[in-house]
Amino acid sequence: MHSLGRAFYIVLAWISFGLGVIGMFLPLMPTTCFMLLAVWAATRGSPRFALWIREHPRFGPTVAAWEGERAIPRHAKWLAGGMLTLSILTLLLTLSLLWLKIALTIGLALLGLWIVTRPEPARVSAGGVSPVRLLRR
Repeated sequence: MHSLGRAFYIVLAWISFGLGVIGMFLPLMPTTCFMLLAVWAATRGSPRFALWIREHPRFGPTVAAWEGERAIPRHAKWLAGGMLTLSILTLLLTLSLLWLKIALTIGLALLGLWIVTRPEPARVSAGGVSPVRLLRR
């Protein structure tokens, strides 16, 4: 791969990772989707960074569960549900445009429904999903 393309993927990975970290603290900012984007981009630009994310104690199990089984761990579902609820309440209290309130509320509710209907990981150990074990299957 050309160095410019590699640099693009590395920058995209770091920006996505940073947005994912911010999403841990702010409603309306997702974490997992940015981490998945970060791993995807890092795999193309910096496999070492991708491995670091996959082995990270906080982000790794969720990323590995998604990559290995297209599954979302129960704790991530609860966290996503709580953040989506907080986001909906924030939207309802702060937006003045009724059509926008309705559209965003419906969109976030559908996202929550999609998350809840994803399977939970089958291979869970006491410490969570092992990213390396799932990726080597």
